[in-house]
Amino acid sequence: PLEWHRPAVREDMDAAIQRARSSFGGDHPLLLAGEPVEPAEWIEVRPPATPSVVMGRAAMADASHVDRAVAAARAAWPGWRDTSARRRAGALRRAAALMHERRCDLTATMVFESGKPWREADGDVVEAIDFLRYYAAEAERLGRGVDLTTVPGEDNRYTYEGRGVVGVIAPWNFPLAILTGMTTAALAAGNAVVMKPAHQSPIIAGALARILHEAGVPNDALHCLPGRGPEAGKALVEHPDVDMIAFTGGNAAGRAVALAAAEVRPGQRGFKKLLAELGGKNAVIVDEDADLDLAVDGVVASAFGYAGQKCSAASRVIVVGTALDEFRTRLAAAVESLPVGPPEDPYTVVPPVISAEARSRIEEYIRIGSSEGKLVARGHAPGGEGHYVAPHVFENLPPSSPLACEEVFGPVLALFHASGFEEALALALDSPFALTGGLYSRNPRNIALAREHFRVGNLYINRGTTGAMVGRQPFAGFGMSGTGDKAGGPDYVRQFAVTRVVTENTVRRGFAPEWEPGAEG
Repeated sequence: PLEWHRPAVREDMDAAIQRARSSFGGDHPLLLAGEPVEPAEWIEVRPPATPSVVMGRAAMADASHVDRAVAAARAAWPGWRDTSARRRAGALRRAAALMHERRCDLTATMVFESGKPWREADGDVVEAIDFLRYYAAEAERLGRGVDLTTVPGEDNRYTYEGRGVVGVIAPWNFPLAILTGMTTAALAAGNAVVMKPAHQSPIIAGALARILHEAGVPNDALHCLPGRGPEAGKALVEHPDVDMIAFTGGNAAGRAVALAAAEVRPGQRGFKKLLAELGGKNAVIVDEDADLDLAVDGVVASAFGYAGQKCSAASRVIVVGTALDEFRTRLAAAVESLPVGPPEDPYTVVPPVISAEARSRIEEYIRIGSSEGKLVARGHAPGGEGHYVAPHVFENLPPSSPLACEEVFGPVLALFHASGFEEALALALDSPFALTGGLYSRNPRNIALAREHFRVGNLYINRGTTGAMVGRQPFAGFGMSGTGDKAGGPDYVRQFAVTRVVTENTVRRGFAPEWEPGAEG
């Protein structure tokens, strides 16, 4: 991350913020084969902190644009597939360098468009750069193929190649990192890509597409079609010439995508591969002997950073034994002192949520918490415009409460008590989701039990549950949290490829001269 304590770094970011403001009011068309396309529908992009302000107009794709993009991608795919892994990796590395050069400007765009505070937005850019570099190396690794058992007189070759056209459907909460990760993994494997970014974050998506084209990805091999899920997203998932869907989003939408992708439609030449990363109801266990300073800091950051709008965010905290009273007191004080404000203020930790609809949905969960449980802490939220929701903590909730079972995707935390560690572990696992989990403990036995039995995609011990790093903490969940394909890990790019084995008998009998045009026989 950038060193915000350095005046020069803050000045660079302030200048980028001003440049972003000065660009407000422009139009952001679709990018189809690298060319701007103006559709029938436009939406206004408004910052979550100042919804009275219009950042610009963004084009919304429909099914006809999806048809055009998929046709162009299908035609471009063989050329990109057959481009050497080294050249594909080179394009991704050049894109990483361009993104690094424009780091502050990309960060500033997300500060306004997605309401991300400075650190969160910069982290988004850094993760995108890491994906580009990591998947470039993965392209080269897979390009070498795999050595197979050989015997005298026989040659066996195991290789990877792209599946075809990949539809990438990305969320708004990590609008650059997740879109970059899914898109560049597909490109690294040799696929053509049609991106369908969230309609809430079309501006940063266009910036990514332009960077990738500038870096050398062929225009016809990458298209950017922001749009609504029921229109552009549905058309992309159902298109018979799309070979794979990479989806990140909510559980209900993910189930609908899975059902639609499973159906074989007229003209479709194969089964459609689905990669899905969905939500979570993530639990953190605070053991009786835990370092409470560390635990409170980690739980607060995991639950309330970016207003809890992360699939990895802590949504439940389970405190063991006698640690409850002190932990509750410290947690309440920390939550009530959290800085809530506009994301362009570098002091802000909890920004506004993404939209008025999101705020209404989260406020309904708060009403449930107030009626079914007991309020532990309530933070502060600014008045006036902006989709602000004050941080809340509730306890004494019944296990069947929606606040205890459902993903809130907002700054609301449920506090539970367990008499012993085994009970805490059972409560943490009482969920169909299996994305992230956390444990704060100094007990080697309990840490060992958690390692073996706390079965989630990413388990964090004595640290927060957010902020997975590419190559160090490959990220994904299973169960109702997705298909388990770890982004930023050694198996991820392989999901975007098919494998081929060619076997040749090298014991020749006789010799065939080189064939020449006009030769017979």
